[in-house]
Amino acid sequence: MCLSVFSFSINPYVSKGEDTILLQGFYWTSCKTHSWWHTIEDKADEIAASGFDIVWLPPSSDSLSCEGYMPRRLYVQDSKYGGKEELKKAISSLRSKGVKVIADLVLNHRVGTKDWADFTDPKWGPDSVCSDDEWGKGKGEPDTGKGFHAARDIDHTKKYVRESVINWLGWLKSSSGYSGWRYDYARGIAPKYFRIYNEATSPVFSVAEIWDDLDISNPDSHRQALCDWMNSAGGEIKVFDFTTKGVLQYALRNNQYWRLRDKYGSPSGLIGWWPGNAVTFIDNHDTAQRGEDGSVHKSWPFPSNKVLMGYAYILTHPGVPCVFWPHFFDWGIKDGIKELIRVRKGRGINSASRVNIVKASSRLYCAIIDGKIAVKLGFDYWIPGSGWEEIAAGYGYKIWVKK
Repeated sequence: MCLSVFSFSINPYVSKGEDTILLQGFYWTSCKTHSWWHTIEDKADEIAASGFDIVWLPPSSDSLSCEGYMPRRLYVQDSKYGGKEELKKAISSLRSKGVKVIADLVLNHRVGTKDWADFTDPKWGPDSVCSDDEWGKGKGEPDTGKGFHAARDIDHTKKYVRESVINWLGWLKSSSGYSGWRYDYARGIAPKYFRIYNEATSPVFSVAEIWDDLDISNPDSHRQALCDWMNSAGGEIKVFDFTTKGVLQYALRNNQYWRLRDKYGSPSGLIGWWPGNAVTFIDNHDTAQRGEDGSVHKSWPFPSNKVLMGYAYILTHPGVPCVFWPHFFDWGIKDGIKELIRVRKGRGINSASRVNIVKASSRLYCAIIDGKIAVKLGFDYWIPGSGWEEIAAGYGYKIWVKK
């Protein structure tokens, strides 16, 4: 275990907790709803009134793929999600209501305009492609991260590439109104380059996707890898807490709630080690189950009958929670999620809140957060005792607040 992460007293990057709540503003097939930017604009009032602080939008640049993850002409903001003016209106509508917007950035790879690597908008040469890319004609340095077979791996050791990326990010902020970044496939580039881009553009919020296989019997190695990446990136970029997602859904699906407490007595996910930098979530566009929300991509779904239980956990615990669009708007559990958001914000629970795990057994998990909220997951009987008032309940969970 990395003591510089686990011991808050010597972690140089620890900051005060924040009460931010994210909404992932799309799912895998949102690009088939034209214009998706109109949908975002139409929902802006409800998004703001529900307590969301930031909306994460899908990649908005021109792309070979409908979903936006095969970027082609970066400066062209007309995509399958809608036109550039519609995008600006959607972002402006959210910002006018106090909701910030972060862009989904695909920096690891890119496709050519007409061929394998004839990059335009901005124009880059063959030396911008890693020498070990499948194209076979890349004249750049070897890849600094993991490869991506479906597009050209970009060489970020090139100064002109880095300057070009920084200029583009600045343009996204000034022309479209973005306030921060979600870094896609961050395993594909050395962390130091994300640090360079982050420091050069000063986003109000940034989070990276580091999705590696999880050994459910050894979550420490998984969250250690997340901590190592964040340390290498300077500690200023958050990461999605895939460890918490994996452990939580396994525990709920298999009635093994004891997995939610690690050997140190803390939560078993990244929120047990570096909660202020952990963005917790139940599902996203990659993991959601096929058929339930139109997702046709990767699949690592949360148990569908226990999704609201999952939100009862992440919305009462530390970390920065992120709610998935279909869960909020399409699953019929909106009122339950809104109630949990109200409890979190009303009691001042934040990303650095303290968790006292009272019980973690095969069928029951009970914890008290900041001495303000008591939460129970599971179907066995438990109450926090006198002086508490039940404030929220649903299938498999109950929440109390201090009177």
